[in-house]
Amino acid sequence: MDNTFPRAGFSGPGLPASYFSPASSSFADFVRAQAPELLPARRVPSSGAGELAVPHGTTIVALTFAGGVLIAGDRRATSGNLIASRDIEKVHVTDEYSAVGIAGTAGLAVEMVRLYAVELAHYEKIEGVSLSLDGKTNKLAGMVKANLDMAMAGLAVVPLFVGYDLEAEDAKRAGRIISYDAAGGRYEENAGYAGVGSGSLFAKSALKKLYDPDADVEAAVRAAVEALYDAADDDTASGGPDLVRRIFPSVVTITAETGAVQLPSEQTAAVAEAVVAGRAERTHHRPS
Repeated sequence: MDNTFPRAGFSGPGLPASYFSPASSSFADFVRAQAPELLPARRVPSSGAGELAVPHGTTIVALTFAGGVLIAGDRRATSGNLIASRDIEKVHVTDEYSAVGIAGTAGLAVEMVRLYAVELAHYEKIEGVSLSLDGKTNKLAGMVKANLDMAMAGLAVVPLFVGYDLEAEDAKRAGRIISYDAAGGRYEENAGYAGVGSGSLFAKSALKKLYDPDADVEAAVRAAVEALYDAADDDTASGGPDLVRRIFPSVVTITAETGAVQLPSEQTAAVAEAVVAGRAERTHHRPS
């Protein structure tokens, strides 16, 4: 599609006038009007799409702590019974105070979360202010709902949202977690922790015992990595810490002071190695 035309005073092609006078603060609405075929939701799946051996990502966990919230994910993507990728990034910072973890069809999920990050940035540039946290979660719900046709064909995307609510009355409890279903349903996770993906059952069972709402960020990161280890221990689609290849979980923390920050690989490696060492020690000291 050619969206260029000669402009007065320019020897080469330029952008159409509509690109300089957006009618909406929504980037997705703008693309829908100018180039709708570029949106993932406008692709028409074939009748056999559900049988495609496309990579799927799991597992994502999120939990709040005193003064913030974090989200973490393993790095494995699977295609049927095969490992499609060992080091996929499933956790993405989407703006200064939010992040999203993705489970489901990997290609569509990554594309959706990137479009979502652009959507938030576009809104802020047009309106001059950031969306409220509720506005951010509702915007993501709409994008998931727009993918319903693909989900019905077996290509579902299920995100997990975390954000720091700058308008919260209690700064220590300002971290929030929002989960979604494949149809765009939005659910506030009031227990303080949540998980999505095939290993989430085991991860949430671990967090049920490990979760401490008054924990500091270091203890919360340790609990998240412990939960991902338990998920990988029982779910073949989830990847545990890979000490040989040096592949470790992705972790993003969000606080009022630092905003959304992805932890350096050296820090997550140290936590993961401590978790593995602790499990090995308990196993070796188990009575025969």
